[in-house]
Amino acid sequence: MSKQPKILAFAGSLREHSYNKRVLKTAIEGAKKAGAEITYIDLRDYPMPIYNADDHEKFGFGENALKFQELCSRHDGFLIASPEYNGSIPGGLKNAIDWASRKSEKFAMGEVFKDKFAAIMTASPGAFGGIRCLGHLRGVLSILLVNVLPSEIAVSKVNTMFEGDGEKMTDEKMKQLLEKLGESLVEMLRKTHGEVEFVSDASS
Repeated sequence: MSKQPKILAFAGSLREHSYNKRVLKTAIEGAKKAGAEITYIDLRDYPMPIYNADDHEKFGFGENALKFQELCSRHDGFLIASPEYNGSIPGGLKNAIDWASRKSEKFAMGEVFKDKFAAIMTASPGAFGGIRCLGHLRGVLSILLVNVLPSEIAVSKVNTMFEGDGEKMTDEKMKQLLEKLGESLVEMLRKTHGEVEFVSDASS
């Protein structure tokens, strides 16, 4: 029996009640239903200094950067939600990816990303849903040899899809689309990592 696909899920926003975190958690539900093992992390728990090659050479990898790098290495794929900051991805998200891509005492350059798969999404109260950041995120991941699924989701007017700070999405159509994105990543990992024996909760 092959192992369950392992997916690392994180959002680029550091806000406590970030819409992107909530959208991500909706996609996670789809991946879980499809049989994946999900690790959700908050980048606020892994603060890292801005990457500086001189400091890296002088002081080595920081503890949080190495923890994040190890997490990336232990998973087959990624679910990533990113807000749009000035038409691109947030500096904190880019910095975490930059650190994880570097050579450390445990991993070679780019090793923790190479040949893995990712599904990406964004959300915004605006009419465009933050879509301009997704091309930048796709480019960053692709240069690291991550296979990014062709399907991507930009959730516009996301502020109308949750009640207050609640995490349950009230827009059923968008909820289904996000869950399908999570499911699609699992299906791709099954194709590339072998079949996974999974018994749905619905069968019990």
